[in-house]
Amino acid sequence: MPSWNVHIAHTERLLATEPSCKRVVRNRDAFVLGNLVPDTYVGYMVPDVSRKIPYRDTHYADPTFVPAPDASRFYCTYVRGRDASDLVLGVWCHLLCDHYYNLRTTQYIDKIGVTPCDETRIRKQADFDLYGRTLGISLVPALDDDVLAQCAAFEQYELDDEDMRRTVVSAARIVRANQERHIADVPTYDLLTPEFFSRTAAEVDEALRAAMQLYAAGRDASHLGDPSHLGDPPNSQKASQPESRLA
Repeated sequence: MPSWNVHIAHTERLLATEPSCKRVVRNRDAFVLGNLVPDTYVGYMVPDVSRKIPYRDTHYADPTFVPAPDASRFYCTYVRGRDASDLVLGVWCHLLCDHYYNLRTTQYIDKIGVTPCDETRIRKQADFDLYGRTLGISLVPALDDDVLAQCAAFEQYELDDEDMRRTVVSAARIVRANQERHIADVPTYDLLTPEFFSRTAAEVDEALRAAMQLYAAGRDASHLGDPSHLGDPPNSQKASQPESRLA
C-alpha cells in the first residue's frame, strides 16, 4: 500500500542516518532496488512485466482488507544466520515498511468505526498518494553487473533482468513526478490524519534502524514485522473524529 515514493523516502533516510548501514550495505543500488522488488510482479507499479505474482506470495500476507506482510517469515527464511545480499536486505526493509503501515492503517480504520469497503480503500489510497507527495526523494537504483547478479541469486522467486530494468524506469518516473508535484504544506486528508502519518513514519524509521542494527550485530530480529506481535501503535490515542464525517 505505501507507494514507492514512501519506500524510497524511508530508504534514503535509513542510508543517510543509520551508521550500521555503512557496515552491512555494500551496494546501495542493490539495496534501493530491493526496497522496490516486492511490488514488481504484483501488477500495479511496473507495467508490462513478464508475469504476475499474487501479493500474498510476494509479501507473505493473508488476503485481508489491508494485509500486513509477515516480514518476520521472510527474515527467518532468507536473512537470519546468513550473509544476506544487499538486495535481500532491501526486500526485508520493504516488507517491514508495508507491515507497519498496513497494520496501523487497519487499526486506525477500525478505531474510528469506518467499514472496510471499496470506498474506504479509495479514500485511504488517495490519502497515501497525498502523503507520498510531501516527501522529498531523489534515489533511483542503477543496474550494474553486481546488482543483476544479486537479482539472479534471489531465492524467493525469479527476477528477470528485463523486469528489473522496467522496475528502475518506473522508479525514475515516480521520483520525477514526486519532484514535479511536490506538496510543501500539510495536506488535508480525507480518511487518515497528519498525526497518523508522522507517527507511523517514525515507527517505520525506528523498525528499519533496529533491523539494520540487529543484523549488523548478528542478533535475532524475528520479532520485527511479526503479525503475532500486534498491538496499538506507540503513543496512540483513540481517534476523536466523528463517525458521521468518515463513514
